[in-house]
Amino acid sequence: MTGEQFEARDRQPPAQREAELFARLPDAIAHAIRTAPGWARHLAGVDPASISSRAALTGLPVLRKSDLMALQKQHPPFGGFLSGDMKGAPRVYMSPGPIFEPQPEGDDPWNSARALAAAGFSPGDVVFNTFSYHLTPGGFLLDHGARALGCTVFPAGVGNTEMLVEAVAILQPDAYVGTPDFLKVILDKARDLGRDASSIKRALVSGGALFPSLRADYAARGVTVRQCYATAELGVIAYESEVADGMIVNEDCIVEIVRPGTGTPVADGEVGELVVTTFKRAYPMLRFGTGDLSAILPGQSACGRTNMRLAGWLGRADQRTKIKGMFVDPVQIAEITGRHPELVKARLSVSRRDEQDVMALHAEVPVIDDGLAARVADTLRDVTKLKGAVTLVPVGSLPNDGKVIVDERDYAAAPA
Repeated sequence: MTGEQFEARDRQPPAQREAELFARLPDAIAHAIRTAPGWARHLAGVDPASISSRAALTGLPVLRKSDLMALQKQHPPFGGFLSGDMKGAPRVYMSPGPIFEPQPEGDDPWNSARALAAAGFSPGDVVFNTFSYHLTPGGFLLDHGARALGCTVFPAGVGNTEMLVEAVAILQPDAYVGTPDFLKVILDKARDLGRDASSIKRALVSGGALFPSLRADYAARGVTVRQCYATAELGVIAYESEVADGMIVNEDCIVEIVRPGTGTPVADGEVGELVVTTFKRAYPMLRFGTGDLSAILPGQSACGRTNMRLAGWLGRADQRTKIKGMFVDPVQIAEITGRHPELVKARLSVSRRDEQDVMALHAEVPVIDDGLAARVADTLRDVTKLKGAVTLVPVGSLPNDGKVIVDERDYAAAPA
């Protein structure tokens, strides 16, 4: 598979693409209702044959990630949304929440090869993959796409930075995939250790915002960085091309931007919640509400690809927040306070320092106790799988605004 093989579909007239997608949709809905009891319940009373246009699609209820989490608890492990039996899935994953995901069918199950090709990856590249291969599908999501493209993958995962730097120096990989921040960690460590990491010339990042200052830092080091937007349930939804003028919606998915908390589409250019429909037979997703905010950009990309463009990731419609590539949910903060009855109230804040995400938990307590702060920090790491500072404050100190997670990162100039 090469980048040229994608061009015919990438550059087809938008009206043709729209017609083909909605010609396929009724069968996809009928298949989901017939084979997955969760979809049969969720779409009770829907006539699949009638859902053959974008206007008709808006009549289907949105299935939000928070709904899926709740339904998975009621009907484990997948809430009834898997078509067929779990034994038919190549792999099964567990993401933070927890939420379970089966691996879809195909050599490129999450449709990531197109994004890699658009970022300049090509057959024969050695790809250094630092997404986790543990529990979650992150590492496999790009691994399958890279191998489908003809690349050789080193499954680096995360952690043990000095060992990873040694591997880079010896293997001399052409490209990197991982979170935006972690590439800087590797490059800085290589510089400090006097090891050569100059072979890395291009990167595809995801799992967090690629801030302009960080992109510029990489460009100064000779690394061209592009980003894609992906989720475990949907695969790669959109990606940047060589001209980086917005995120181009991937083929084989229908994207809508709706008013948060509703299923009503907003006007192009207006920020709203990203809702996606995909066509995977084993794990179909129909009007799946990601909880992420974005907007549709006018016109088409200067690269010649004709699908709609998104303004990138613009925050969360709910308080569920991605930190260092991992989602942290208000439910997890409630679990922390539940484990420590001394905590009256807690609030997690997320900021940026030295081009990395930083999180801090502020908790109200009747009596300040440094020993308690250390124990809460251990629980924070145990529950979220991320390190964060803990500050204990007097009762009544936190704002009375209902917010459990506050994202203080500045997205105003974040990816176009």
